[in-house]
Amino acid sequence: MASKRDYYETLGVDKKADKAAIKKAYRKLAKKYHPDTNAGDAHAEEMFKEVTEAYNVLSDEKKRKLYDEFGFAGLQEGFSEEAARQAAQGGFGGFGGFGGNGSFSGSYSSTGGPFTHQEFHFENGTGDMDDIFSMFGDMFSHGGSSGSHGSYSTNGFSGNASGWSDFTGGSTRGRSASRKGSDVMADISISFDEAVFGCEKSVSLQDPSTGKVSNLSIHIPAGIESGKTVRLKGQGNPGRNGGAAGDVLLKVNVAPSREFERKGQNVYSTVRIPFTTAALGGKARVHTLYGDVECNIKAGTQGGSKIRLKGKGISSMKNPSAKGDQYVTVEIQVPRQLSPRAKEALEAYKAVS
Repeated sequence: MASKRDYYETLGVDKKADKAAIKKAYRKLAKKYHPDTNAGDAHAEEMFKEVTEAYNVLSDEKKRKLYDEFGFAGLQEGFSEEAARQAAQGGFGGFGGFGGNGSFSGSYSSTGGPFTHQEFHFENGTGDMDDIFSMFGDMFSHGGSSGSHGSYSTNGFSGNASGWSDFTGGSTRGRSASRKGSDVMADISISFDEAVFGCEKSVSLQDPSTGKVSNLSIHIPAGIESGKTVRLKGQGNPGRNGGAAGDVLLKVNVAPSREFERKGQNVYSTVRIPFTTAALGGKARVHTLYGDVECNIKAGTQGGSKIRLKGKGISSMKNPSAKGDQYVTVEIQVPRQLSPRAKEALEAYKAVS
């Protein structure tokens, strides 16, 4: 097997990149190489596997720490962080430089075969292509099985392992460590009102390799914002050897509203009032998230003035009783056509003003 590329290089990010930069780079590359848009393209499929594997490691704080310190070796089943540090301090003379992405290299094989591609499909009743997602589970399924063989080398030390021996000299033959299953990630779209008031959604996850369908019920909390993630604990890929199942992570995309603009917990809207109401004062009916209200308009109100409706904004996810405000911008309607009598009255007003 060809040597693996550095994960940071695969995603095209700096080693100091934060989670947001890593996620952004992954989404861009995943979209570019996704099998759904590159049917029959073996290179694109391989690249999609690579970027997904890289993201699964670099987006996981614990895995990224092991990778940064020990390279690919730190991700192998049976790897002992303590033993590796002991070896680096003198347990093996050739391990003096152990630490860093390029410090451990080699090839490996497993009875489990190469990385496997696993796809899931997300449906919310609309069948939109935006609801389809795929991911790769168990990206590190190449180690830990009884009877598997691998070769490894670093800084002059080399050897053959049967059953992936750990650095303390104890072989993992006949025993495999339990491991949590990988997470499943997808997007879910909801309406503006569903985000404001919360809702219950049903989704179906289907594994095309087995045809098995899992129906899940999701609670979307009131006040959620676009870009937030809802976690379904234990609903992801199954673990290994008794390990806990992974999670389903659904990134929420909120559709925009035609009437309201959201900024945090506050909402913004406009109301149009007649010229006469602005000049003489009166009342105006204003739409809110919770129904219409009547607002007093002071005489001489100018276009662009703002009305604050306290507590008519969006609930806080942390404290549902705490709501933002609604800010209403006043627009004045100027009549396009005037009756002769109205025109005469305005001319008279103009003369005395």
